[in-house]
Amino acid sequence: MFEVPLPSAKSPHLRRAGSRPIFTDQEVNEMKSPSMAASGVAMMPSPVFLWRFKVVLFLLWGISCCKIGWDSVMRMNADKRDLFLYEAFLYFNPLLLVTLMVWLWGVNLWIFSHSSVNYAKVFDLDHTHLTHREIWKCATWMIIIVPTSMAAYLYLYSHGEVSLAASQPVILYAAILMVLIFPFEIFYLPSRYYLLRTVWRIMLPLQAITFSDFFLADIMTSMSKVFSDLERSVCRMVNKQVATIAWFEADSVCGSHSVVIPVVLVFPYLCRFFQCLRQYKDTRERTCLFNALKYSTAIPVIFLSALKYHVFPDSWTKFYRPLWLISSVINSLYSFYWDVTRDWDLSVFTRIFKFKNPHICTNLLYGRKWVYYWVIGSNLIFRCTWTYKLSAHLRHNYLTVFTITALEIMRRFQWIFFRVENEWNKITSSKPSLELSGNEIPKEEDRLLGSATHNV
Repeated sequence: MFEVPLPSAKSPHLRRAGSRPIFTDQEVNEMKSPSMAASGVAMMPSPVFLWRFKVVLFLLWGISCCKIGWDSVMRMNADKRDLFLYEAFLYFNPLLLVTLMVWLWGVNLWIFSHSSVNYAKVFDLDHTHLTHREIWKCATWMIIIVPTSMAAYLYLYSHGEVSLAASQPVILYAAILMVLIFPFEIFYLPSRYYLLRTVWRIMLPLQAITFSDFFLADIMTSMSKVFSDLERSVCRMVNKQVATIAWFEADSVCGSHSVVIPVVLVFPYLCRFFQCLRQYKDTRERTCLFNALKYSTAIPVIFLSALKYHVFPDSWTKFYRPLWLISSVINSLYSFYWDVTRDWDLSVFTRIFKFKNPHICTNLLYGRKWVYYWVIGSNLIFRCTWTYKLSAHLRHNYLTVFTITALEIMRRFQWIFFRVENEWNKITSSKPSLELSGNEIPKEEDRLLGSATHNV
């Protein structure tokens, strides 16, 4: 019998699975030698180089998508080009607007992380919440996937591959839905669960309303046009009208005269309306009723606009259109008044831009009078143009509606800064002994029932 020599106890082959290998002192000294360290540095590219390389790839990809899309559109007949672009725009523009909202939300979190506002306490988040870097990573993938799918749709349709072209938006929507509801511990499962749970609480406000509930519901009101286009897109996918001319008939089930359009547009406002009623039930504050009245003023704007396609032209011109204009003015001015006097605290609202460390944003924005003028003036203008996107009879101007919806998202983006800061001021003022860096989080009942100044 031959005796097999046993390896040393320090041998890297004798270790538990998943544990780090054990090296001898001689091997450690060899790894720490200058020559080996130099070779390791030479093998690893610098972060600046990697960032520049990614930017170059991103620009090349963007130019390629634009070139493919433009060439594909130019191959079509001029009489069908506008109709086809309207259809293609319908499928992909809501996802582009969602991507814009995600990017801007990342900017909001970046500002909060540098200021004294503890947004994690405001939204009652745990330690697993997404940071601004992770939000931007999600937005980056969205801005890559959505235009790529749109370029593929244009290219395949213009080259006669109609069935393959019709499958592009279907695959894209199905993939996004699967990512949202995927029940496994990937793709930020806790954050996805938090989002879906909050959406469910918004749709069924049967419990006490938290800040996250009405905050997301307010953002949803700004994206009502996005939800309407998503509904139109899914309707055409279900009825197999993608890349066909069946949907050109305005009175069809998925046409532009459908009664489902105003129902989807008004749904976020109804959710917010019932939230206010629920909070009034909990707090008995009359302010909640005035807030509910604000959201109810959007209902006549939406349904009076939809009546254009269901009444005689003379009735629309002489009776319903003046009512629509009056209701639009009332809704815009009421919403603007509520933003300035209730949602914001104008005495301290630029404090959000006072960073903990020296930064150029602090020098440009903190304590500057022009910030007040810009925020108030732009909010008034965007509130007035905001009713345009709620009007079903104006939706055929799809580029104009897209621009106004993007401006509304920008308005909501700047609204978030001051609304969250105002809520943080209420939390800290109601509990002076609360440490900003502590782990104590205000209970839901304290925020809703314990403070008479907490207005949703």
